Amino acid sequence: MRPIRAACLGTATLVTLLACTPVAAAATDTGSAQDRGKARIITVTAEVQQLTRFPVSPNSVSQGDSVVVRSDLFDAAHNKVGESHGTCTTTRGGVDEAEQCVVTYTLPGGQLTVQGMYFNYLDQGPFDNAITGGTGKYEKARGSVHSDTIATIPKIVRRFTIHLV
Repeated sequence: MRPIRAACLGTATLVTLLACTPVAAAATDTGSAQDRGKARIITVTAEVQQLTRFPVSPNSVSQGDSVVVRSDLFDAAHNKVGESHGTCTTTRGGVDEAEQCVVTYTLPGGQLTVQGMYFNYLDQGPFDNAITGGTGKYEKARGSVHSDTIATIPKIVRRFTIHLV
């Protein structure tokens, strides 16, 4: 298995993943979009707890590689408010690697599902994914999630800004 460079899913972790990550009242939240008919923004940080890469070819990034990631989600006061769980599949190997990712954020009151492309896995660059749905208070959710890597040591930490419309 090739080593993972230190970086900040979430969510590829979202996942990415990604992770790649969702929110209690203590997290930054502008209110219920469905209740007021307005856009809503939720901001959390995600600390990667588990990340495993399953390479097709040892010592290279190849089409078909898979990544599975799980992160804990925290509000601004570092209270745990949920988790993110995701998988990514490499669709373009090599230096300009691309991954297709699917991530679920488990939050107070429901879940959000997100999917999209992640182009900077090795550099842990920022990415944007589409919200494809949700459950509970996130039922019929639409919008996007923006991820920025904010730390790589000792853990990968990402900031997720969730834009609900």
